[in-house]
Amino acid sequence: MKIVNSMKKSLSNKVLFLFGMCSLFFIVGTGSLFYIQHQAQVEYVEKRENIQGKLKIINDIYEPFHSQVLVMSNSVAIRVPITLHEAIDQEKSLRQELNEFSKLIKTKEESSIHQNIDDFINYYFTEVIPTVLNDYEQHHDPSVNLSNNDVHLRVNEFLESMNSTINKLNYQLTNNAAKFAEEQSNLQNSLILFLILFLIVLLITLWRMFKSVGKPLAEFTHSANEIAAGRETVINVDSNRKDELGTLSIAFQKMLESIHYKEQDLVAHNEELIAQQDELEAQQQELRATLEILTEKEQKLVQRNELIKGISSSLNKEEVLQSIVNSMCKITCSDKGIIAYLHEEVFASYGISDSGVKQFISNLNSDLILRLTNEKKAYTVKREQHLMEKGYHETLQYSYDIYLPVISSSEIKAILVFTRYGVPFTEKEINEYEILAIQIAIYLEKISLFEQSEEDRRLSQDILNTVQEGIQLIDKDRKIILVNQQLGSIFEKIAIDEMLGLSWDRWSRFMADQIEEVEFIELMENLINSAYLSSAEEHSFVYRKNNGKQVIRVYCKTFKKDCNEDFGSLLVHRDITKEYEIAKTKSEIVSTVSHELRTPLASVLGFTELLLNKELKPERKTKYLQTIYNEAKRLTALINDFLDIQRMESGKQTYEKKFIDITSILQNVIELQKVNTSSHKIQFSVELEETIILGDRMKIEQVFTNLLNNAIKYSPKGGNIFIRVYGSEDMISIDVKDEGLGIPEDAIPHLFQQFYRVDNSDRRRIGGTGLGLAIVQEIVKAHGGVITVSSEYGKSSTFTTHFPHVMMKVNKQNDYGAASMLRYKIMVVEDDLSLAELLSHELQDSGLNVIYHNNGIKALEKMKIEPPDAVVLDIMLDDGMDGWTIMKEMKASEELKDIPIFVSTAVDDKEQGFSLGAQDYLIKPYQPSQLSKLIMHTLLSNERNGQILLPHQDN
Repeated sequence: MKIVNSMKKSLSNKVLFLFGMCSLFFIVGTGSLFYIQHQAQVEYVEKRENIQGKLKIINDIYEPFHSQVLVMSNSVAIRVPITLHEAIDQEKSLRQELNEFSKLIKTKEESSIHQNIDDFINYYFTEVIPTVLNDYEQHHDPSVNLSNNDVHLRVNEFLESMNSTINKLNYQLTNNAAKFAEEQSNLQNSLILFLILFLIVLLITLWRMFKSVGKPLAEFTHSANEIAAGRETVINVDSNRKDELGTLSIAFQKMLESIHYKEQDLVAHNEELIAQQDELEAQQQELRATLEILTEKEQKLVQRNELIKGISSSLNKEEVLQSIVNSMCKITCSDKGIIAYLHEEVFASYGISDSGVKQFISNLNSDLILRLTNEKKAYTVKREQHLMEKGYHETLQYSYDIYLPVISSSEIKAILVFTRYGVPFTEKEINEYEILAIQIAIYLEKISLFEQSEEDRRLSQDILNTVQEGIQLIDKDRKIILVNQQLGSIFEKIAIDEMLGLSWDRWSRFMADQIEEVEFIELMENLINSAYLSSAEEHSFVYRKNNGKQVIRVYCKTFKKDCNEDFGSLLVHRDITKEYEIAKTKSEIVSTVSHELRTPLASVLGFTELLLNKELKPERKTKYLQTIYNEAKRLTALINDFLDIQRMESGKQTYEKKFIDITSILQNVIELQKVNTSSHKIQFSVELEETIILGDRMKIEQVFTNLLNNAIKYSPKGGNIFIRVYGSEDMISIDVKDEGLGIPEDAIPHLFQQFYRVDNSDRRRIGGTGLGLAIVQEIVKAHGGVITVSSEYGKSSTFTTHFPHVMMKVNKQNDYGAASMLRYKIMVVEDDLSLAELLSHELQDSGLNVIYHNNGIKALEKMKIEPPDAVVLDIMLDDGMDGWTIMKEMKASEELKDIPIFVSTAVDDKEQGFSLGAQDYLIKPYQPSQLSKLIMHTLLSNERNGQILLPHQDN
């Protein structure tokens, strides 16, 4: 053992030394390559930062001149600075940028660029700007055109030089990246070659080492396995070797000799033990046979108990069948089995696949089943095992099937089939299984009887539950024996199951507690008694629920048994609330409409008859004609109300919505209504600076005309009428409050129903069809608003309308005296200058403040600083960031994700646009007005802060 351990230690030392040398070689090689790669990366980053810094400075210097100077064919247009101080600040800023550029100069060409920029700045701010300012003072034109050839030449050269410099820097940036990529590729190739070389050296070294050591070790391993298996073996390793393997060879030879001597002693002892073991086995076999008989009997008893327990513990057919087939498989020692009804699609199986079950059920009319139904006696079938039943067995095998009939009332109700592999069924077993099948048939018959009664009960209950009337069946002692769900919905304070079995005293008092009529119990008792006395006639009475909403008519019918003995009574509670309300409403509508139409019509006919039959003075004729005209207008208004209601209900009412000032509408309505009263004082207050909404002016006037007219009519004694306008940035509210009759609390929920009028004499004297408030509510809803009412009965009523408020943002006046404008802020990102100008003009004409960018990167940066209300975005941009990227960036930002995006592009890929979150997708060419309408509609629908562009007014 010591020799083996010493050999293992020596081998381990060699392996560790080899591993250390290889690791050192690998670390040194890879470290050198990674250091070279790091140095190349540092050099690339320094060059890239230097180029990017110069590019940024050149862009920052170029941008002011590009935005303020427009070079034309023979002249230069320059924007005039607001003040000379602004020009000085701009020059100072450009000098600072130029100073930063000087710190990054590394070549003579860059020094030349620095000098050219410095010369142009001196020229521009010492010669050009003073000329522009002088020209502006003479003409006051914010954009000055200079036709000087020298200015035109120098400006044009400077802008072209800057463009050329930017392109060169961009090229340097790209070239630097390409060079860095090439160096990285070379380093990666070097690393791969180094790794391949390292692996080759390592494999050669390992091969040589294991050749000298591994083969002898394999010989020792083979010899050790032969010894462990008890076979003779020869050690082929040279014992004359001077290393540990030679020593191990000598030790193995000595161990083989020792094992040979000990093996002879063990053989002698083993023969004696075998003789003793034979005697013990004979005794054990006798005990085992006795135990097997007892165990088999006990197991049969347990299995039969499980069968009886399973089929008697449940009335669920599926559960019972599954329990039967499981227990019978254990009792019959079957590998699989099935039980199936012959005339129902009910079955259960054990150890059979779904396809096998399906095959068996679909072949219940096969010859084997017909034999069972004809003989009504169990039989077995011996058959060769199917390939799927054999498993891994290749020899001929047999399976044994037993078919058992389940007979109920001399008819086979179901069949049992079980399969046993390799062991046939004995005659004794078949007789036992037939007895078990008879017991199973008895339990299945009980389940069938229970299912039939339960099905009949459920069918009866389902039929009753579908009846719209409440059904209540009571026996001759007036105890409830049957109810349906509708009765439970009428009397809600008790469950249906709890009603069953209630006595007369309990259920009659329970119902009486929910009914207005105090004599309900007496009425119900008289009804039942009358039905007993005369079953041919209809007996009923009407009662009301305590909630005042439901009106119920209850009918009673008695039942008798075959021997004319009283069985009980059927009470039917029918909800006649709708019929009652319809009849009541119909009567009220006819009365109201006839009164409202006849009153003005009587005046028209009466005064017309006077004009036709009498000679009247001109002033009296005029007065009568004016009366006829007013009454005709009144009739027209009534008819228009009916037509409005009809259009609203059919969804055909249209609205022409525009931005309107609700204050001016209210003032107009107040002036028109003042002529209808002299006893009311209308007080009007506005608590908001801006009262703009989006709506149909005529319909909004109709709303407040109705509300103010009602306030005057229902304040017959006069008083104050207060109209108050107030609200917030999101909602504008208008109160119309009177000091009149007030509204009863129970009438408030019904005020906006068609033809509804408060039922008291004070209001009946005041005319009206009950349509005005219904029309008002429909108009308010169509404008996205709501109307509410609060009232103190006998003192006052307040009707409050709420509309979405369009808030205005006013821009400060600029130094040129232009009028302030109310605008939305829209950003247009488009690289086509002509199209961008067209879209900007269209959006500005629609009252929108337009911000234009042709660079996607700058546009995105500007959005993050000052988010716009909407974005018009082109997909194909020339600056490296396309529209798809901008959309992804916006949707990933919490500040920008909710801004609506309107795609304006020639790329026909709407699916991708909408998947990235576009609000709408317009494919060029399209009408610019379509874009402005979509933007306005979206912003107003989202209830964002609205802005309206007012017409420009010159001072």
